Amino acid sequence: MSTKHLTLEPPAHFEHAVSLNRRELEPHLRLMAALKLFELGKVSSGKAAELAGMPRVQFLETCGRYRVSLYNCPPEELERELRNDVAAASKLRR
Repeated sequence: MSTKHLTLEPPAHFEHAVSLNRRELEPHLRLMAALKLFELGKVSSGKAAELAGMPRVQFLETCGRYRVSLYNCPPEELERELRNDVAAASKLRR
């Protein structure tokens, strides 16, 4: 896996404002970025987990702790899938 470096320079004393020390700040910011990118549907859970530096299963558990839905499906798509499921279930009953 090839990686690129991104430099982020938080404002002075930022770590104090978020109650983290300098060593904790980078992984926390990586996790927050990964959670938000996943929540917005910009990356898959696997890519988000990679960015957060953790296994996918752990990332999915972390989503629950931060109340990030694992199902980022647009309402129209969800409705279409539900209609298809109901139609398929109706055919099974015949």
